Amino acid sequence: MTEKRKAPGRGLKPLAILTALTLGTAYGMVFFWTPNEADQGFVQKIFYLHVPMAIVTLGGFILGGIFGFIQLRTGDRKWDLRSYVAIHLSLMLALGTLITGSIWARASWGHWWVWDEPVLVSFLIVFLLYSCYQPLRFSIEDPDKQARYASVFAVVAGAFVPMNFAAVRLAQAYTHPRVLGGAQNSMPGSMQITFLLAIVGMTLLYATLWKFEITSKTTRMQLGSIKRRLERDNPGSPA
Repeated sequence: MTEKRKAPGRGLKPLAILTALTLGTAYGMVFFWTPNEADQGFVQKIFYLHVPMAIVTLGGFILGGIFGFIQLRTGDRKWDLRSYVAIHLSLMLALGTLITGSIWARASWGHWWVWDEPVLVSFLIVFLLYSCYQPLRFSIEDPDKQARYASVFAVVAGAFVPMNFAAVRLAQAYTHPRVLGGAQNSMPGSMQITFLLAIVGMTLLYATLWKFEITSKTTRMQLGSIKRRLERDNPGSPA
């Protein structure tokens, strides 16, 4: 009796629909329900994109480290694939975070970048650190060594992310246009609800993209395995 395998893309369609509904609702609320922020005005609305994207990005890097740790413990390369996809997606979101952060900085401060702002610089450091992940990974041809070294990188870099965040929170000089933290920065209820929904929507988007890429890569590997089996069983057949 052959073992019945689960379809790689199972649950992807409802997840994608839920993501679209959540994000659509969240950003509809951004423009049609939440008030303009008192100091920054309309430009502050980029906060609902920039901050959730940054939070999900850092969470994705940590998730990649967790998957890498499981791969090192079990030796199962499916966890290496999951770690790779998690980090790959977080890198793309990190780039979006830096772009939206620069736009926000330009609108708030009149400059695209401020080097003495710890939040911006620390996030850039994390981005540059993870930018080394793929060149390191694909410089190794042996699949087992590639999975092992990439997982070590993911674990070490993943541990650095919360340490870096804690260091920034302990920094004394804050010039970042903050709308969170402290009684003086408390948001009205409509802004809080919208912000939380935007985080949920961004998390769902990350999960949808992660599942889609995992499904795509898993299906491609399965097709490759079937093709190799057919070529082995029928050596005289055309490719």
